[in-house]
Amino acid sequence: MTPTRPNILLIMADQWRGDCLGSAGHPVVETPHLDELFYHGVRFRHAYSAVPTCIAARAALMTGLSQRSHGRVGYADHIPWNYPVTLPGLFADAGYHTQCVGKMHVSPERSLLGFHHVVLHDGALLKQPASANHDQFDDYRRFLRSQAHADASLEDTGLHVNSWVVNPWPFEERLHPTNWVASEAVDFLRRRDPTKPFFLNVSFVRPHPPFDPPQKYLDFYRDRELPPVPIGDWCDRFLSERSELKTCWTRGDIAPAALDRARRAYFALITQIDHQINRVLMALAEHGVADNTLVLFLSDHGELLGDHHFHSKAMPFDGSARVPWLMRFPASWKIAPRQELDAPVELRDVLPTLCDCAGIPVPASVEGRSVLPLLRPAAGSAPWRDYLHGEHIFTPPESNQWLTDGREKYVWFSQTGLELFFDLAADPQELHDLAAARPERVAFWRARLIAELTGREEGFVQDGRLVTDRPLTASLQQSQLRPACRQSPPTS
Repeated sequence: MTPTRPNILLIMADQWRGDCLGSAGHPVVETPHLDELFYHGVRFRHAYSAVPTCIAARAALMTGLSQRSHGRVGYADHIPWNYPVTLPGLFADAGYHTQCVGKMHVSPERSLLGFHHVVLHDGALLKQPASANHDQFDDYRRFLRSQAHADASLEDTGLHVNSWVVNPWPFEERLHPTNWVASEAVDFLRRRDPTKPFFLNVSFVRPHPPFDPPQKYLDFYRDRELPPVPIGDWCDRFLSERSELKTCWTRGDIAPAALDRARRAYFALITQIDHQINRVLMALAEHGVADNTLVLFLSDHGELLGDHHFHSKAMPFDGSARVPWLMRFPASWKIAPRQELDAPVELRDVLPTLCDCAGIPVPASVEGRSVLPLLRPAAGSAPWRDYLHGEHIFTPPESNQWLTDGREKYVWFSQTGLELFFDLAADPQELHDLAAARPERVAFWRARLIAELTGREEGFVQDGRLVTDRPLTASLQQSQLRPACRQSPPTS
């Protein structure tokens, strides 16, 4: 039975930069199957993760809420997910067969979040209790030990989960987490209820470190000439504002050869994922559902990969905060292919977009917006948003607030007051800080940030001005995380 409503295939990678697509013009990385997705679909050039770390990004995607409402403005584990409205829950309630394969990064770990079933692999997570038995909740770990040997572990490579060190995958390629996620997704298509449309979330744990691609993918990039790592003319100024390094995963002095290996391994993991995504796309065709399946590919956040001397995520720069967003629609929709759209979109727009595509009413609590009107303009449509607001609470002095419309970006570091301003249209790599040269634009964006932060519990705005060095927390009290606290007055 072919459902009249579209099937939904949501493919999510972890820590995939927005520029790392062949169709986006990357000079080295090869993503032939995702490029084919674009040739039959659309790409949003300015897609962002408003709080670019794993948990906060996934909260925005799964709830359709801004960080002010979902409450996660930094990285914090073990805070229960108690949101009343979730993306898979809406689809399940609408009669879809829902499944997630791969990474969830929710708490408790086996929370279904509205899915009918989850086949889980969250990777090697930080801040787990020393007594935690990962085999109790991680399906992939049990699989690896059953297929390799009884003591096989993700940690056998000796790599840290946020490291830039490279070591090839030590087991058969078919046992790699990337291949396992694709295999489980393909198996769902075999086992699904054919009388219902499906919502399948395929959630890869790479190219997030550890950088452990199979050797053949490392060899693929071994002799490629890599472009220079972008280093902004503002970096020295930023360094002068920093305190002593307190974290091993954002900034560090890495030998050029080690950084070169890390970049090649990151690209290798991306190409491996691209090949495995094609397995899933081919399975759609084999089961006769490709023509009625909407495919959306994106990531939770990027990877700085040495940009401006930073690594990993959580920072306001495009290497960290910008994500890929590719969509291919059912053939009968006749949406013009190869469109590249400039409207600024973010992860909270995923829920209303997919609901809109499936004809599912969007709850009034949802703050994101469907991108479908951008592809099917109609008279009287509301104008799209002017800009996005992002942030991340972090190690002093790196906590940041930022705004962008895809053409310009304003950054304010809330612990020091340092401001940066970039003309992204002329300088997409954020090499040149124009804050001193364009004070009128800085003032314009600063006023917008003041409007965004007015009333926030941290007290960022006092007497109409931004205030530095406020007490910070990774989860807001006035949010849907803690409904009982939502009416509490702002703290000073």
